[in-house]
This record gives sequence, structure tokens and C-alpha cells, in this order.
Amino acid sequence: NYRPELCENVSRKKKMSEEFEANTMDSLVDMPFATVDIQDDCGITDEPQINLKRSQENEWVKSDQVKKRKKKRKDYQPNYFLSIPITNKEIIKGIKILQNAIIQQDERLAKAMVSDGSFHITLLVMQLLNEDEVNIGIDALLELKPFIEELLQGKHLTLPFQGIGTFGNQVGFVKLAEGDHVNSLLEIAETANRTFQEKGILVGESRSFKPHLTFMKLSKSPWLRKNGVKKIDPDLYEKFISHRFGEEILYRIDLCSMLKKKQSSGYYHCESSIVIGKKPIGIRDLINEALHRETMGLKSKVKQIKELLLKPETQAKIRRELFEGRLINNSNSANDVDFSTTLT
Repeated sequence: NYRPELCENVSRKKKMSEEFEANTMDSLVDMPFATVDIQDDCGITDEPQINLKRSQENEWVKSDQVKKRKKKRKDYQPNYFLSIPITNKEIIKGIKILQNAIIQQDERLAKAMVSDGSFHITLLVMQLLNEDEVNIGIDALLELKPFIEELLQGKHLTLPFQGIGTFGNQVGFVKLAEGDHVNSLLEIAETANRTFQEKGILVGESRSFKPHLTFMKLSKSPWLRKNGVKKIDPDLYEKFISHRFGEEILYRIDLCSMLKKKQSSGYYHCESSIVIGKKPIGIRDLINEALHRETMGLKSKVKQIKELLLKPETQAKIRRELFEGRLINNSNSANDVDFSTTLT
């Protein structure tokens, strides 16, 4: 249904001052899927409207679908995401130099900097409300691995980073340089979106995916706005506008929590991971990777044990065995007493 009054509201929103936009910016602004779809409300469609007269039944069906979709989106608050961790020391060193250069010009912005241990590319955001849904998410991630390997056909996916960009002068990020690798990454993101949706998981919009490497965001510290820092001044990173930061080879994709306590390294809490292809690594990296795999395996086993212990039939069996054990012990104690009595 075409609603001209809503479209007029949308037009007015476009004319809002930058001040108002900054005040209303969401804390998840650095996520690549934080967009609002207004196509249905404004009557915009991807296909030409051939028949203007639709049956009342079709209108009811469409209205019901729109209401359901809006209700889902209204309740949607992402709390997990797929992460491509940045491990190239050259990239990390370059970003730290960039951050320090900005802080030297404005010390207040130190509070807005992202820690080097958490540098990553967000591939997909999603909502997982409980442990069962997290397990479904882990299954979806594992199913994603063969699709990605088939897409890459045994080749490495190299991601070069060059230049600086922002989202509304609120989030600063290192750009992914243009090239064929962007299309490959977009295909992986779309495949991930489809795989997780097929599992019934509510995910972000894939069509608005913009790969980026965040290094600062003003929303990290509300104190900044109160003290007059409302935008990231482009002059602060002018010298890095075309700087080459280095290349990251896609090697691992993690299912991470936005809300759980971060690891000691500064990286996000990780529920599970998949390894893509092979990466030439040193002894220290081999040890770290082995420890990472062992940790993931142990976490999975602990979850399985916990689920098993919570089952009513398991708890009933434990109670029964404990009760039978007490009976046997009591019986043995009684026999010991009788035997000692006969000896005296």
C-alpha cells in the first residue's frame, strides 16, 4: 500500500540536521547491517506494477506478512556476529600508529579507540537468544565451511587494506581496497546469510554489507559528546587517507558474542570457529592454533555434558543409583556389625 504521508516523513528525515543524526546514532553503527528498509512503506518495488487491482485476499496476505516481518524486526537486537580476525602484525602495527597520531592531536579521542586485540571484519550479525540457538549457530557455521572452500577452490583469499573511511563521521575504519577479492567476500557474506537464515536464525541485511576494519568509534564513550566531541575531524587522519596497511589472508571465521566478557587478548568471546584452507605459520602460531582448537573442543564437550545432565531421565538415573548405593552401604554396615558380634 502506498502511503504518501510516510514518504513525506522520509523526505523530511533526509533534511534533518547533522546534530540530530549524531544524537540518535545507534551504538551498533559500526556494524555493516545497521540499516532500515523503507521500501514496503513507501510503495517502492523492484518489479513493474502490471496489475494495479489486486484481490482482497492477496492484500490481506501481504498485510499479514508485513506485520509479521515488522514485529520480528522490532524485537531484533543483534548480540552475536561472524568475525574475520585480523592477525597480520603489519596491519595491526599500522593501525596503532594511526591511532596514536590521532590521539596526539586530540587526547580525548583515546577513549574512542578500538583495542588492537579486537580488530576484525564483521561478516554477519545475528540474534541468538539462548544456548540452544547458540548451538544452532555453531552448526550453521560448520555447514558454512565447505561452501566457502568450494567458492575459493583451494585458493587463498587475500584482503588488502588501504585508506580511511567513516560512517557519518562517527565511526572510523580502514577501507578494504577494491578488487576481485571484494566480490568473493560478498559471496561469502551472502552464503553465510542464507545458511544461517535456513536454520531459522534472525540475521542482518546482507545487501547492505560493507566490509570494513573499525579502529575507532565515538559511541565507545558518551563522555566525548558531553565534552564537545561530536564528529571525527577528517584532518586528524589526513596523512593516512591513502596509506597501505597490509594484507590479511582469510584463514579463520569465528562466531563471537558482542556482550560476553572478552578474552585476555582483547578479542571477543568466541563460541566456535572454522579454519579456511591452510596458512603458512611458525611454531608459536602452531601452538596457539592447537590450543585454540583444544579449547573449542573442550567447550563443546562441556556443553554436551551439561545438556546430558539436565535431561530428566539422566537425573532420575543418578538419583536411583545414589539411592541403591546407600542401600548397599547400609546393608554392608549391618553385616559388619553382625559379624563382629558373633566374634565376641
